[in-house]
Amino acid sequence: MTSNKQKTTYHLALAGLLTTIAVVGSTLSVPVFGAKAAPVQHIINVLAGVILGPGYAVLIAFSASLLRNLLGLGTILAFPGSMFGALLAGLLAKYKQNIYISALGEIIGTAIFGSLAAYYIALILFENQHLSLFIYVVPFFLSTLIGSVIAIIFLKLLDKRGIIEQLKEKKM
Repeated sequence: MTSNKQKTTYHLALAGLLTTIAVVGSTLSVPVFGAKAAPVQHIINVLAGVILGPGYAVLIAFSASLLRNLLGLGTILAFPGSMFGALLAGLLAKYKQNIYISALGEIIGTAIFGSLAAYYIALILFENQHLSLFIYVVPFFLSTLIGSVIAIIFLKLLDKRGIIEQLKEKKM
């Protein structure tokens, strides 16, 4: 039996690993309307939401966004583009216990809430009054859709082998 301290340490280490993968994976991005579409971040959001829960998923999304910005790999729009989806993916994973529903949460959180938040951030910071309210919906949707589909495939493979439960409970 593992203690709470060991489990917390394990979850923090796993969160650090997932954050690193998200940052390194952000080099595989496509610029779209001032945002950088980074599907790897959305893969990580769904994985973190399912395996670690909403708190860690948001922490990972925030940390990856911060590091991406500090390293010049992302824009300020990385924050809303990742955190809303991570939160919704994690909450739905926690309460619905369903990989597909969690991925749908990632898509809705990013494509709708994240894109609308990004619009207001861009409006304020970039002082561009000519932006359309829905300018970020399509690029955010495409990025999160690709990442979420890959995450579903990966999670289904892990689930088939019982690895998801092992990761959640630190039985590896």
